[in-house]
Amino acid sequence: MKSNQLGNSKLHVSEIGLGTMSLGTDRTKAISLIHEAIDNGVTFIDTADLYDFGLNEEIVGEALRDRRDAVVLATKAGNHFEVGKEGWYWDPSKKHIKAALKDSLRRLKTDHIDLFQLHGGTIEDPIDETIEAFEELKEEGLIIEYGISSIRPNVIREYVKKSSIASVMMQYSILDRRPEEEMLDLLHDNNISVIARGPLAKGMLTDQYKEKVKEDGFLDYSKFEVIETVNQLSEIKGDQRNLTQTALKYALAHPAVATVIPGASRSEQLLANLTAQNAPDLTSEAIQNIKAVSKMNVYDKHR
Repeated sequence: MKSNQLGNSKLHVSEIGLGTMSLGTDRTKAISLIHEAIDNGVTFIDTADLYDFGLNEEIVGEALRDRRDAVVLATKAGNHFEVGKEGWYWDPSKKHIKAALKDSLRRLKTDHIDLFQLHGGTIEDPIDETIEAFEELKEEGLIIEYGISSIRPNVIREYVKKSSIASVMMQYSILDRRPEEEMLDLLHDNNISVIARGPLAKGMLTDQYKEKVKEDGFLDYSKFEVIETVNQLSEIKGDQRNLTQTALKYALAHPAVATVIPGASRSEQLLANLTAQNAPDLTSEAIQNIKAVSKMNVYDKHR
């Protein structure tokens, strides 16, 4: 599979990675799926300490026991929780970030994290302190690179100005084109890579879209508008690629995007996503046609 450099770092990631949030808690099934992903060229695995309150990391760690060197491993921190207690709260303090990293290392059964990410963030955060925590962890060799997972333009701009982040994870798809207006060019110009989550818009950009679309639609799309837009996409995609491949190729078309991380909970989903690696890239004309039938959404409340 094609791989791309993550920012200016030494890390290179497969253009299609695996987001593990939807893996579930069946260890045998989840581990088998991770192994299948790696066997089919995936070298980027993304998890978070909050997913199933640490259990997801434990499963990922078990799956990578003999395959750690085969992947770039990413996880996230910032949501403070205690195992056995309900709920969590936002905590971007240096103390928590460092403690969370140690817990993640233990659960993931590794001595370092390749990409450690802040799992959110607001403009009211002690951003300088948070950056200091990541920089110290990097100096200590406990992490290789760090990034943020955010869709808040004001927060992202602060990290672009003040930090040495390698990446920004953000939701990006044909149905969520918000990053195009403010973020993608900015990040590309600063040699910061985008990790695109949600590239299939919760399954609404697959051939099963009629089953996946919700009554309340998606972002500023009504249910009817989602169906109408995807119907038009089905005409644009042509015979060379299916809807899933078209959606993934669209997110990968911008040079800022290093990898897309569609989730998968079944082998069939995983393999369907991975067929995109062999599909032809979208032409400039196809990209313009896709933009013409979809909305140029903008960030509203996420400031």
